Amino acid sequence: MSQSATPPQPQAEAQAQQPAPPQPVDGNPYAQQPGAVPPPPAQYAPPAPPKNNIALGLVTAVVAALVAAGIYGVVIGTTKHEIGWAAVGVGFVIGLAAGKLGGRNPALPVVSAVLALGAVYLGQLVGEAMIGADELGVNFSKVFFDHFDVVQDAWKADADPLTFVFFAIAAFAAFSGAKKAAL
Repeated sequence: MSQSATPPQPQAEAQAQQPAPPQPVDGNPYAQQPGAVPPPPAQYAPPAPPKNNIALGLVTAVVAALVAAGIYGVVIGTTKHEIGWAAVGVGFVIGLAAGKLGGRNPALPVVSAVLALGAVYLGQLVGEAMIGADELGVNFSKVFFDHFDVVQDAWKADADPLTFVFFAIAAFAAFSGAKKAAL
């Protein structure tokens, strides 16, 4: 007898040494078994709001300008100072709203800058009216709506070069915010 012959192996050991079937690509060994339950269908997210809708962008920018002007006016009225970062926030919020919903229309950054100028002016008027109402001990709405000419005169008296720098900052932030948000 020769020593190179291998002794016969029992049937159970021969089956145990056979290689395992290949695994599925996703790594789930139970996915391809017969009788497996298929996964539920994928849930899809709702469609994104339409872009390049100039009307929606303009309406949103106007609403954002009014809200931002009110907040800016409250900040000025409570602190009794104009704050530069708040003017940046007013402009950026208006530009962001217009650009996100209005898309890449080239008119939106310009309109956003104009709305930012108006919002900063309105916010400064609201702040002046709040300060005047506190000093006089009367209601804000009485000062703002009944004596608007006095509020504008007070704004003119308090306006300095820094006031107009805040206008420029807000317009720039709105213009650049609208351009970047539309991308």
